[in-house]
Amino acid sequence: MGITVYHGSILEVKKPDVSFSKNYLDFGKGFYVTTFRKQAEKWAFRRGLRTGNDAILNVYSLDENFKKSKVLTFKDDETWLDFVCACRKGDLCYKQYDIIIGNIADDDVFKSIDMYFRGLWDKKRTIEELKYYKKNDQIAFVSQSAIDKYLDFVSSDKVNSYEK
Repeated sequence: MGITVYHGSILEVKKPDVSFSKNYLDFGKGFYVTTFRKQAEKWAFRRGLRTGNDAILNVYSLDENFKKSKVLTFKDDETWLDFVCACRKGDLCYKQYDIIIGNIADDDVFKSIDMYFRGLWDKKRTIEELKYYKKNDQIAFVSQSAIDKYLDFVSSDKVNSYEK
């Protein structure tokens, strides 16, 4: 039995492909999922509003054996902050992993990261600010082989709204 994970989109994504990802994301170029359904619904709904398309929630089963691949899991905010900033600057440090797991730098969190990024806050102040935000997770598949091996499409549903 796998772990249920979600991906919010404007498309049904039966066969995720890393090559379609944007660059400069939190954990680099990859296919992102979360264990929080409402978080994925929010991603889908907001993207649908921006593009005028339907919002689609994609549901997957993540094989628990994924831990046998090269996985980076962040356990502290400081290491996470350094990695996210490096990836958002275009550093390819993520390429040495198959899967990266950690908190998401959503709009609220990114405001604090941006203050650090621009040199307006030091690392200590930024880490302190991050403690006040609700923690959500994201799992980035940064290698296509990890997607092909560990992630199975289950279903998709149209999202008409989301709860905050």
